[in-house]
Amino acid sequence: MINQAEVDRLYDCDVLDAHGERIGSVKQVWLDDRDGRPMWASVHTGLFGMKESFVPIQDATVSKGHIVVPVEKQQVKDAPRIDTEDQHMSDQQQDELYRYYGMIPGVRSGEHDKLRGEQQARGRETMAGKLTDDRAAKDRGDSVTRYEEQLDVGTRDVEAGRVRLVKHTVTEHRGVTVPVTHEEVHVVREPADGTERGRPFQDEEAEVSVRRQEPVVDKHAEAVERVRLEKEAVTEQQRIGGDVRKEQVDVEHPEGRVPRDPKTPRNPRDPRSNR
Repeated sequence: MINQAEVDRLYDCDVLDAHGERIGSVKQVWLDDRDGRPMWASVHTGLFGMKESFVPIQDATVSKGHIVVPVEKQQVKDAPRIDTEDQHMSDQQQDELYRYYGMIPGVRSGEHDKLRGEQQARGRETMAGKLTDDRAAKDRGDSVTRYEEQLDVGTRDVEAGRVRLVKHTVTEHRGVTVPVTHEEVHVVREPADGTERGRPFQDEEAEVSVRRQEPVVDKHAEAVERVRLEKEAVTEQQRIGGDVRKEQVDVEHPEGRVPRDPKTPRNPRDPRSNR
């Protein structure tokens, strides 16, 4: 078991599996947050050492400048890809590695024990099947998996604003035409028939009352209209976009020649793609 005092000696050390086969070299070491014990090491594997894999070193031993781990080389090369942030491995990432290597962390002691009984047997059967598939594919050489980000487009409901009905009073002038009647006096002269008896040469007066109509205005309130709000959904096309990342695979050849995949389009900016 490796202790904390040996951490500085681990960097760039070769890691060997249980059969003495070289897995890769140590580039980083992750320590337990509780007691500082070395727990995981990132090892550069692959044909040119460009792939980073995680290997458990809780039960590893240091011998003659090498680190010997109780796992298979192919098992380390096929370990889940872990992207660490700020040089810290989350609990979820560690759990994923524990499940892959058939290990579980102790709840109280902080130890990391191997699965026992049927769980360990099932883990061995699964790994045996995986190793068989890996050996069948070994003749095809090492491979890397290329990832690309895809846009997951959807919609969400957000409040765009509020519409209110507000009633208030305004005053406006309105004019209407009303017919009115008035009386006018006309003088009518008729010949006398000589039968009337009066007092001649006496002052007399005669009068008549004259009437007229004048417009008057009164007001009353009556309901003329009801106003309400209704909503309807209107669908329109809106363009949205975002930056996505993708991985590119470059081939490095010891002699400088780069065999090109005929399915891969040529990149005019990369002189290697024209070879």
